Amino acid sequence: MDVVSDAISAVRVGRPSSDRVRVGGRWCARLAPYEGAGFHIVLRGDCWLLPDGGEPVALGTGDAVLLPHGTGHVIADSPADAATVARAVPFERWADGSRPLVPLPAAPAHEVEMLCGKYRLDRSHAHPLLAELPPLVHLPARADAHPELRAAIGLLGGELDADRPGSSLALPSLLDLLLVYMIRSWAAESTAGTWPAALGDPVAAAALRALHSDPAAPWTVDRLAAVAGVSRPTLARRFTGLVGRPPMAYLAWWRLTRAAALLRETGDPLATVARRVGYASPYALSHAFRREFGTTPGRYRNGSVTPARAPAAPRTGSAGAPTPGLRTPPRARGARR
Repeated sequence: MDVVSDAISAVRVGRPSSDRVRVGGRWCARLAPYEGAGFHIVLRGDCWLLPDGGEPVALGTGDAVLLPHGTGHVIADSPADAATVARAVPFERWADGSRPLVPLPAAPAHEVEMLCGKYRLDRSHAHPLLAELPPLVHLPARADAHPELRAAIGLLGGELDADRPGSSLALPSLLDLLLVYMIRSWAAESTAGTWPAALGDPVAAAALRALHSDPAAPWTVDRLAAVAGVSRPTLARRFTGLVGRPPMAYLAWWRLTRAAALLRETGDPLATVARRVGYASPYALSHAFRREFGTTPGRYRNGSVTPARAPAAPRTGSAGAPTPGLRTPPRARGARR
């Protein structure tokens, strides 16, 4: 796995949903805040998106917009005033064809066709890559930009046009692909932020790929530096400066995040989960898990207790060294050698 794939897999819950919507005339629809991420893609025509607490955004044909934190918003045929927004119809009624949407004055025909959808996310396990995404990611259509994203949009639109054999499997897969491409496009275009810089840095990116490919391996800073092709001090400095924590602190955090996902998604015994994320025993994993989540792995799996917190970012000390806030480093807690 890689950082983007793991970041999405760690928080995704259930199946994504989508609708292909066609509307004309005057219209205005509201999506309330929700636990997940949403997207809109304009296939034909133009419209406006009005995020709660933000500035209106004009969307044209081919534009894609991702709302990664479930920000409430309105989509409308024009930058509607407050009175019109207050009368906006809930999106669910709008998408299922219940019209008229809003009792607005007559206007010339203004047809718009869009793909709209949602992803359910468990934010208690959010990777910092996803947490760093802005409330709204606008990806304007440009002929020379994001060919993979454009191809995914075309495939998704084709699947939604008709009930084709295999569509129940193809649609969620294409929606997952769409999310990956939108995040990838944001990272490629972003000029600010920790994670686009980390993913673009050859040293930090190589170390991250190694940790995510095999989090259970007996990693040390020396071994990781060898994989990245640099000295230990260089790795520690570059990784900590870009990712925000030393390599071993990041690894300890990611192991616990992966353990939580495995507890939620599989019925594997605790010993198996511990082994898969790099702990030598269920006891070692339970001890670390309870300290970070505020509950035991068993209670977390059964859903009887809501975690008191997500795995916290370990406090950083000197580069590459165990930190005071992390009472014992991963190997001393039972991680495999």
